[in-house]
Amino acid sequence: HRPPSTTIDHHRPPFDHRPPPIDHHPSTTTSTTTTHDHHHPATISPKIMSKSSLPNPDLKGKVAIITGASRGIGRVCALELAKRGCGIVIAAKTTEPKKNLPGTIFTVADEVRKIGSKALPFKLDIRDAKRCEECVKKTIEYFGKAPDILVNNASALWWQKIEDTPMKKYDLITSINARGTFAMTKACLPHMQEQGFGRIICMSPPIAPIGFNGRTAYNVSKFGMTMVALGVSEEYKGENITAHSLWPATIIESLASINFKLGERAMWRKPEILADCVVGLIGEGQDFSGKMLIDELYLRSRGYKDEDFVKYRCDPNVEPPKLLLQETSDVWVFRGDVNKVEDDKTKDITSKL
Repeated sequence: HRPPSTTIDHHRPPFDHRPPPIDHHPSTTTSTTTTHDHHHPATISPKIMSKSSLPNPDLKGKVAIITGASRGIGRVCALELAKRGCGIVIAAKTTEPKKNLPGTIFTVADEVRKIGSKALPFKLDIRDAKRCEECVKKTIEYFGKAPDILVNNASALWWQKIEDTPMKKYDLITSINARGTFAMTKACLPHMQEQGFGRIICMSPPIAPIGFNGRTAYNVSKFGMTMVALGVSEEYKGENITAHSLWPATIIESLASINFKLGERAMWRKPEILADCVVGLIGEGQDFSGKMLIDELYLRSRGYKDEDFVKYRCDPNVEPPKLLLQETSDVWVFRGDVNKVEDDKTKDITSKL
């Protein structure tokens, strides 16, 4: 049984049991004069919020590094920022399309340029800390300024039990997820500090004492990403550098959900929901930082209603189940090696997928 101290309110994420501080002073944003209540976003009263309270900053003159941006969520984030004038560094490994993995750093760079923004494709394996530093250096050389925004999106998936997790696989996912995020963030921070502006978003889940069954190795790696965001928020408080973790309530349409066969498409949302959150978080003031956010809850805190989420459905007639938001430790799917998906599916709890 869960002890009373960890009882979860189902109207807010399970990760923050402390009363949130209130800032009575207006926050400084990149381009909007809207002021925000700096409660935890899931506790903001819907009566005082409106859709216009989601920041929509003009990002002309800003530069973003997005890891894992050659496809999927990273690509959509790159295009949404580019539409607002942001220069984009597409930092990913893929330079040649592969079977079941279309898209490269060059194809996304072309898409960004067609929108009208500058793009720098950079081949990056974030396990290589020196290449992370080189990425920042090339960004400064190409754009004439340091990165303003970092989206730590590159990640590796491994949903298997402890006994089914080889140490080589454990080392791989932690070196990509936790260590890679740390290295990329570390490379950007001195430059963000010098210019007096930085926005860092880690695509990782809120830290909670549940959901470890079949997820232990994965959670170690992904919670490490979240801890990077929390650490940046505390260490750079008052320096106009903010950091958050961001996680979807539902499965998101991507090559991962397709190749790992994570249910039918009707069960997914489009990656644009996360990209819209990223845009909003970039526009938030410096006093809004260190949050472990769920995409839907953040948008609702900024005035979104049920009808506003329909546009994110992959099937316009089906509301996807919030499988990643469910506060449960039940195992519902196993995945690891993309070449062994059919074997893994035999272990799935098919009532959910």
